[in-house]
Amino acid sequence: MSRVLSAIWPRAALSAAVVFVLALTVSGVPAQDARQNEPGKFDFYVLTLSWSPSYCEVSAARNGGRVTQREQCGERPFAFVVHGLWPQYERGFPEYCQRPAPKLDRGIVSSMLDLMPSTRLIFRQWSRHGTCSGFAPRAYFDEVRKARAAVKVPEQFLDLHDPLTVTPDEVEEAFVKANPGLSRAAIAVGCDSRRLHEVRICMTKDLQFQDCAEVNRRTCRRDKLVMPPVRRSQASAASATAESAAPAGGSPTGGAAAASGAPAGPSPATATPAGASPATSPVTATPARE
Repeated sequence: MSRVLSAIWPRAALSAAVVFVLALTVSGVPAQDARQNEPGKFDFYVLTLSWSPSYCEVSAARNGGRVTQREQCGERPFAFVVHGLWPQYERGFPEYCQRPAPKLDRGIVSSMLDLMPSTRLIFRQWSRHGTCSGFAPRAYFDEVRKARAAVKVPEQFLDLHDPLTVTPDEVEEAFVKANPGLSRAAIAVGCDSRRLHEVRICMTKDLQFQDCAEVNRRTCRRDKLVMPPVRRSQASAASATAESAAPAGGSPTGGAAAASGAPAGPSPATATPAGASPATSPVTATPARE
């Protein structure tokens, strides 16, 4: 009996393996890309812009209302910030292409904080995604800056003072209208159960807009999303309160000085996504990547 079983078992195991592989093929799960995470060998980029107020709102809720991400969620009024520039395959994506990752100079990190306001995020993006670009650290983050400069954030999203309710279609259409050459097939919106978290834009290796079916089909499917307002510094908030309390035709003494003395910082128009985006709903949005 044992001999019979030993003869049958390998065949049964092989048959089960074949059925499993066929099931993966039929279900559309992509096979491992032949390039096997080789640096510089990829098809296009995904530039991911995070809506910073959503990230900070979720972070505060998880920490009992405390501000724990002070680089991004402190006084400076960030709007869309750069989450990352990700090398991508037509199906799937490479990651951690060099282990250990080449050392990232602190000077490079400091130079990127206007676009990616999180030291931890910058190190993580380099390790997971930048090492797959084929560039040295300085050249990769130069590409990040060039990619961000190639995308215009729609004017209505530059300086939100109040929560804004939008649909994913409205967000995509606004970006398409603001960026000639960008199509609806080259953009995807990421969300959680109620908030807009990010916008993903596909770009060629020379940073031109490119359609991307796999990324696009994973866009958020929620009917409505909230964009929390841009955070305001205490100085600017105090100034606004003073101005609203001023008599008609005048301003409170020192009001102009208070406004002009607000802490300097990148305006929401120039700030770009940052912060690891919280996990998005698997039903409504592209799975979260950090």
